[in-house]
Amino acid sequence: MTAPTDLHAADPEADVRMTLWEHLAELRNRLVRAALGLLGGGIFCWVYRVEILAWLVRPYENGWHERGLPGQPELQTLSPADVFVGYMQLSRLILAIPIVFYQLWAFISPGLYSREKRFILPFVFFSTGLFLSGVAFAYYVAFPFTFRYFFSLLGQVGTGGTSLTQRPTLEFYLDFSTQMLLAFGFVFELPLFLAFLSLAGIVSPKQLLKFGRWAIILSFVVGAVVTPGPEVTSQLAVSGALIVLYFLSVGVAFLIGDRRKSVSED
Repeated sequence: MTAPTDLHAADPEADVRMTLWEHLAELRNRLVRAALGLLGGGIFCWVYRVEILAWLVRPYENGWHERGLPGQPELQTLSPADVFVGYMQLSRLILAIPIVFYQLWAFISPGLYSREKRFILPFVFFSTGLFLSGVAFAYYVAFPFTFRYFFSLLGQVGTGGTSLTQRPTLEFYLDFSTQMLLAFGFVFELPLFLAFLSLAGIVSPKQLLKFGRWAIILSFVVGAVVTPGPEVTSQLAVSGALIVLYFLSVGVAFLIGDRRKSVSED
């Protein structure tokens, strides 16, 4: 029989009871620290704002020139403060995401077993890596074919001489591009999200594997929705990435299930 001290070491920190106000105070502290991380990322982005904006508009410029549209691409501003506000928009989550994930884990860790707390560094590492992989996928894969298709809709309308042109504002372009980057970044967190559900016992690896056929269908539906146009390769790229992420999640869930089983047997 396992000694009581070993059982106590494996139990969650439920023996340290916290009141509702103490939980709220802990949540407040974590949010403040995450906000400081965002502030630090924002300061960095402001220092390199021109370089970051140039990087962000490059896929748009490439799509414009590949389509052979006249002139140079422009981002308009409608008020004197638009440029300042636009640069401030660049200070989003991407650079501070490791701090945010760490604070999230630190907040929920008291309810975990001591052995499960060893996942904190791998969690921060893989969550950041997956998020940045999603951002890179959006930038290097999703952006090019999305802009190519959007630009293909421009041009002459009928025979009356009317043509469709595009002069987006800085605000609209930043909203579109950053939302797309963040969306793909969080979609790529799917393996960790399902790993959490498996770790909490909400879903089992066998349930995830059984749902696999529906996950494949949903992946193709999502791929068709987020990749406009008739280009099949772009839809396959997005759908294939979602399918790989899902079954990677299933593999992680099986590993977690095996570890939980070995811990319970000990």
